Amino acid sequence: MATLAPLSAEHPSGLIPSGQLWLPRASLTHCLRASIVRNTVGYRLADAQRLNHFPASPLCSLSWWFTGYSETLVPRTTGGVGHLGCERLPMPGRWVLTGPQTVPSTSWCPEPTEGLMVLMQPDALHLLTGLEPEALTNCVVDAQAALPADWHPMLAAVQAQPDNARRLACLEDFLEPRWEACRPEQPGPGRSYSDWAQHLAQRAALSAPGRSLRQLERRIKRWAGLPMRELRGMGKSEQAFFDALTAHVDQGTVSWAGVAASAGFADQSHLCRVTRRITGFSPQALYEGILRDEAFWAYRLWV
Repeated sequence: MATLAPLSAEHPSGLIPSGQLWLPRASLTHCLRASIVRNTVGYRLADAQRLNHFPASPLCSLSWWFTGYSETLVPRTTGGVGHLGCERLPMPGRWVLTGPQTVPSTSWCPEPTEGLMVLMQPDALHLLTGLEPEALTNCVVDAQAALPADWHPMLAAVQAQPDNARRLACLEDFLEPRWEACRPEQPGPGRSYSDWAQHLAQRAALSAPGRSLRQLERRIKRWAGLPMRELRGMGKSEQAFFDALTAHVDQGTVSWAGVAASAGFADQSHLCRVTRRITGFSPQALYEGILRDEAFWAYRLWV
């Protein structure tokens, strides 16, 4: 069954411990990356505290809301970050499927909300459903309209469960036999974006005739929705913030030049450009947000 990831020993002062990260059962570790739960029911939050910042990501997601709802905030500039003054769009359906995202995003919950977001590897979604991640890139769609008809009872069944453990068990019981029937024979990757991207490149090289660079890139983009260059950039950015949080714990301060070097960036300026493109924030602003701002709860769970 899915297991609740251990919480950090120290929760930032003044922030609510409302998020949970669940890890999939062993048989689904190369299909599902993780599941994120957010529950603000019972807390009094200011409008700005009900923002939800998310980075660009190669993952697909499937989302449910059990209490309350969310709205998408449309930034005024491409790649910008949504804020309370932005246009607000309703979610496209009761259940939402999101493809790989090349730009950061922000949502807002007008009232206390309890929701579940299941993060899926895009190549696994393709194998399970036949959907092309490339066609879903930067899209947020009605899951019931997009997914095959035999998935629809599962969507409703998860909605009807009384708690997160049973919701995730319901989903995993549905996915497990399907994944067993279609999963690739090659061993799966590690849990980081970089490991997964490397594994995807190896699969692309071995899976079909035609091994020119252009053919491999097309195959990877079809499975992942993003080109390899983008996947590698996200992998380095993820590693940079694991390094940054480790540095804070170990030393009480962060050397961004050192973080850039250890994560494989050309220099600190390169780290800043990539981080802003993926998250909408400079490394320092993102770091401070993770430590002090309610709206960065998803980043805190991830790192």
